[in-house]
Amino acid sequence: MKEDHKNIASGNVRILLYSQAAVGQGLFTVLYFKIEKINQKTKTETSAGTDSTTHPGTNVTVIDLFDHSESLQPMWKQVEGFKDAIYPIMQNAAKGVHLICYSQGGLVCRGILSTLPDHNVDTFISLSSPQAGQYGDTDYLKWVFPTLVKTNLFHFCYTHVGQGLSICNYWNDPHHQDMYLNSSDFLAVLNNERENPDAKVWKNNFLRIKKLVLIGGPDDGVITPWQSSHFAFYNENETVVEMRDQMVYLKDTFGLKTLDARGDLVTYEMSGVQHTKWHSNQTVYTECIARWLT
Repeated sequence: MKEDHKNIASGNVRILLYSQAAVGQGLFTVLYFKIEKINQKTKTETSAGTDSTTHPGTNVTVIDLFDHSESLQPMWKQVEGFKDAIYPIMQNAAKGVHLICYSQGGLVCRGILSTLPDHNVDTFISLSSPQAGQYGDTDYLKWVFPTLVKTNLFHFCYTHVGQGLSICNYWNDPHHQDMYLNSSDFLAVLNNERENPDAKVWKNNFLRIKKLVLIGGPDDGVITPWQSSHFAFYNENETVVEMRDQMVYLKDTFGLKTLDARGDLVTYEMSGVQHTKWHSNQTVYTECIARWLT
């Protein structure tokens, strides 16, 4: 496990935001079971809304939206839906909130943090999320697009119709970057890689967070490349270029470099964790998450 961290300020509410596009795996059907499982392991009390052992007195809110095939709704629609659910919680949290956002939900959270000017998020924990995009032949890709593979998906994703599906909103084909930049209605805009009149405001909004925690690992099996969970991604040769060599970092297009310079960017690399197991893995919670929920 790799780690880089400093202390964070306190907050008193955790919002667990789980959302991902692997609709064929039945994750949403057993979502609450999985959350209860991790809470039992850490001796938390979901029904009472508190974490009685690791962080006594902490309120926990689970937001369950865009289940099953609804997870394929456009990303901006999901951002607005979750924002409507989260904002009242934020307003009632005087000391602020922490966001734990899993898989596709990590991108939804970034959308919320960028477009909500008065959010009070202390720590944003991105749990195995394709923050730099997705480009890979995986089981869930085959479920959504049974006749397509990564090398030709751009023909569909980079169209008006394709941009109506969540996975296409962050499909980042390293061999067709011009099409990505011209067509991506979500990730390229969120990264401020594409012209965005609100870029400066969105950057300032995102930088209101006090800590960004990025968690991922080489055995994930879904996020491709897995280093996308750390804002690294493929170049045109499909060689992974690390976060600090990415243009969005070097140009500080949305605040990533600023967070790093502030000492507020944390990365964890955890081996042996499959994608569907991140949110129920005791070691992940203990070593990567618990300390940031104070």
